Amino acid sequence: MEDCIFNSMDPAYRNPFGAVSTGTTVDFTIHIPLDLVYATATLVLYDDGMERRIPLEYQQTKNNLIFYHTCFTFDQPGVFFYYFHINRGQENYWVKRGETGKGYLSQSGQGSDYQITVYQKGFQTPDEVKGGLFYQIFSDRFYSSGENIENAPDDRILRSDWGGMPYFLPNEQGEILNNDYFCGDLKGIEQKLNYLESLGVTILYLNPIFEAHSNHRYNTANYLKIDPLLGTEQDFSHLCAEAKKHGIKIILDGVFSHTGSDSIYFNKENRYDTLGAFNSMNSPYFKWFHFIKYPDVYQSWWGFSTLPELNKHDPDYIEFICGKNGVLRHWLRLGASGFRLDVADELPDEFIQKVREAVKAEGEENLLIGEVWEDASNKIAYGIRRKYFQGKELDSVMNYPFKNAILDFVKDQDKQSFFNKISIIVENYPPQCLHTAMNSISTHDTERAITVIAGESCCGKGREWQSHHQLTISQYRDGINKLKVAMTLQYFLPGIPCLYYGDEAGLQGYKDPFNRGCYPWGQENKALISYCQRLGTLRKTCPGLKDGSLTFLPSPEGIIILKRDGSDGSCILSLNYTNCNQVIELAYRGYRINQKIVLKKQSYTIPPFDYILFEK
Repeated sequence: MEDCIFNSMDPAYRNPFGAVSTGTTVDFTIHIPLDLVYATATLVLYDDGMERRIPLEYQQTKNNLIFYHTCFTFDQPGVFFYYFHINRGQENYWVKRGETGKGYLSQSGQGSDYQITVYQKGFQTPDEVKGGLFYQIFSDRFYSSGENIENAPDDRILRSDWGGMPYFLPNEQGEILNNDYFCGDLKGIEQKLNYLESLGVTILYLNPIFEAHSNHRYNTANYLKIDPLLGTEQDFSHLCAEAKKHGIKIILDGVFSHTGSDSIYFNKENRYDTLGAFNSMNSPYFKWFHFIKYPDVYQSWWGFSTLPELNKHDPDYIEFICGKNGVLRHWLRLGASGFRLDVADELPDEFIQKVREAVKAEGEENLLIGEVWEDASNKIAYGIRRKYFQGKELDSVMNYPFKNAILDFVKDQDKQSFFNKISIIVENYPPQCLHTAMNSISTHDTERAITVIAGESCCGKGREWQSHHQLTISQYRDGINKLKVAMTLQYFLPGIPCLYYGDEAGLQGYKDPFNRGCYPWGQENKALISYCQRLGTLRKTCPGLKDGSLTFLPSPEGIIILKRDGSDGSCILSLNYTNCNQVIELAYRGYRINQKIVLKKQSYTIPPFDYILFEK
């Protein structure tokens, strides 16, 4: 029996589609073959607390199929799973989710259960950012203003060879200190605002800018001070004000799960005059940390002793970060427009709720993004189902599932697998979260996209190997072409594309620190930048990209055709992902291409690694 019994992607079987708000009634319909006449059908619906078994009732017989139907109203937010059980006498069948959302009869009961994400009615995310473009800057490596540096700690190595290889070898003690700095700064970012605007950037996401004693600055030393190599609080406020003139918001990296051992709060290295938690049990910060055997044994992030873990349940720490005069509101009042929460999995739901309250108290349009690498709608961390998308926590997340789907597709060209991976996220994420998701294809934690696409895998290879391997000329050319395909998908899928600084210039690199090289000013791939500027313009002008639904349309081999239907209109993207011309015949009557209205079926030639766009 190979007939499709249920399809969660089709409103004829499940209506409405996707995540729903509380109070929504969802209709379920299954189509059973006539062979199973007199069978009983049950919807088995469950969450992490309880299971419900809901009988389906006979509806009609049509086209040799028996239609059974039921409905259920979701009154509480949560993540719910379901499947169908069909019984006739001694025969038992189950209907579970296939990769495409279709379900077939199975006597084994194996397979994935379907999911419905239910969020609190009234849950909204910032509307202003939708349809925009993120740009991520690793603060030390984007651009240096060249101004004199004052008050730099003596243990920092200031590099004068912009674009040189980042230090990656351990010292004599086997430590990797990350203490070499190329001196990119806030004033340098400000000097490049015209360039960022030309790309269509509307939101700058800055990796940590607070004082910290490593070039990545994820080991915070002082949450209320800009790192001296980056500038001053005044420089930050001025940058935000100038960025606003260019139509650009700025969000900051909030590293609140751990701090540095070399900080005013812990002070293990005795750099500061403050009484840190490591110095005395009478320290005002002592309760912020988890000591197992004082003072030398303490909980730390993933076992790194330089990153002591913070107690996110401590009222004093919560107040320090989230209070009316806390860290979050301090920087928002100075001009920031939101935060990206580092390792959101490490932050309790209650803490994230407090963060949201503080961020939104300074403006409902402030954005709160979380670092989550998996499907954030059903994420389990430390044995707990997370509540990121139920209405009281995150606006959205870094969309790593989209990143992986895009890069896998560009490498292996498995179109159906790509559709499946994208569709399940579209189905599981509340639409307001989907349209504010940060869609990256490179980040500071992953290899550069062009290296993934065109380079040799670094799996099992150490830093020494990675430091000596760059793309060949042939690989680079191939990589640029495929990168354009990846970027086009990144810009046209639901969510907000995020350019990792230098990707648009052709910057390559394996894992940390090689993915954190300096922006290649004067050596950019200008053709690729021009391509990104073209995509950036479309982000602002093309209908359907702000909040449009996604449909993958039938397409021949070598081409992906996707449609976005939104509140401001719709568009259809036909993308050639091969190295030869592709000819297609389309009849999108009423759409326009190059300002001309399509009136009849026509043939179109799409050049290699390029696209045709229809707008309505």
